[in-house]
Amino acid sequence: MFSGKIVVVTGASSGIGALMAEELSKRGAIPVLMARSVDKLEKVAAKLQGEHRIYELDVTSTAQVVSTMEQVIKHYGRIDVLINNAGYGLFEKLLDCSIEDMADMMDVNYLGTVRCTKAVLPAMMKAGKGHIINIASMAGKVGSAKSSGYSATKHAVLGFTNSLRQELVGTGIKMTAINPGPIDTPFFDKADPSGHYVTNIKWFMLKPEQVVGKIMRAIEKGTPEVNMPFVAGFGAKLFQLFPRTFERFTYNMMNKK
Repeated sequence: MFSGKIVVVTGASSGIGALMAEELSKRGAIPVLMARSVDKLEKVAAKLQGEHRIYELDVTSTAQVVSTMEQVIKHYGRIDVLINNAGYGLFEKLLDCSIEDMADMMDVNYLGTVRCTKAVLPAMMKAGKGHIINIASMAGKVGSAKSSGYSATKHAVLGFTNSLRQELVGTGIKMTAINPGPIDTPFFDKADPSGHYVTNIKWFMLKPEQVVGKIMRAIEKGTPEVNMPFVAGFGAKLFQLFPRTFERFTYNMMNKK
């Protein structure tokens, strides 16, 4: 399934992006790693077993995104899988979060996903096949206090993914949304510098290896959406059906930041 596949991973310098690169390499794929920090990418690349490439990429730059994806397509002739993983979060109350920070999160998490997708889509359409994986979040389904900016970006990613999936029916291109709950990665170094939130929800946090395993299976099966852990996915369904009741009974559990 993975052997020889050209798989682009944005945000590949740490966390699940770096782990995905390692797992893809083990499975015989050709991971193409992208992130803003070349130094960090080189450290990740040093652990890979087979062919791979690294590119410096800032997903907020439309020109750089277009140029970089064109370079990959020119070198390999195609991109089989795009994993839009670049993103970050800041957990602050709206009154404490600047408009600039809100805008930057949207620019990276949402518009970064749009830029990368739009840059690879023409080649995939021409090939009549491809798979785009968007790393969203359970925060895109159920909001919580101090997450208004971050949750909004992930709501946007989910809306984009679900709409584009409909546009691509019959093209041979698959769309997958990955919606994990909190993952034990360096994401929280910036999102929760005090460590307060991580301490409160440590028992609930997903292991990075679990998440990467689910993503690999989603690529194999072409799964439209993956929610994890199961209890969070079930909770999101309850929230859609009974929003007021859900919020009343889960407030203390959901708002640990």
